[in-house]
Amino acid sequence: MRYLSIDLGDKRTGIAVGDDVSGIVTPREVLCVPIKPTPGRLLDAIGSCIDDYGPDALVLGLPLHMDGSEGERTKIVRSFGESLATRSGLAVQYQDERLTSADAEWTLAGSGKTHRQKKALRDALAAAAILRDFLERENA
Repeated sequence: MRYLSIDLGDKRTGIAVGDDVSGIVTPREVLCVPIKPTPGRLLDAIGSCIDDYGPDALVLGLPLHMDGSEGERTKIVRSFGESLATRSGLAVQYQDERLTSADAEWTLAGSGKTHRQKKALRDALAAAAILRDFLERENA
């Protein structure tokens, strides 16, 4: 099964793809489309990614608090996920995204890239970390 992973952000949204057969996950792009004031533009941009990458399902990072509880941001992500599922016709799975941004930072730390170059990659790397965690959970 082929997945498209989404690290939803207010200003930038990371996209990664992978599958459960090979287990290979690839960060693909960062969409610089804000979710507010209306999420329609971001839904359209993600729709284009769905067309480009042809996933069978979507994995959306779920921003839980460090104690595992859900907050206001989690409600926003779940609402967006429902809209995305309706619009795309694909199943949306949720994956705990705690520490995925830190994982992306660690990956970039020794890369030799400039701050601007790191910023351009960070969210796609976080989306890849979300998908890796999801695939590990599914295969456990």
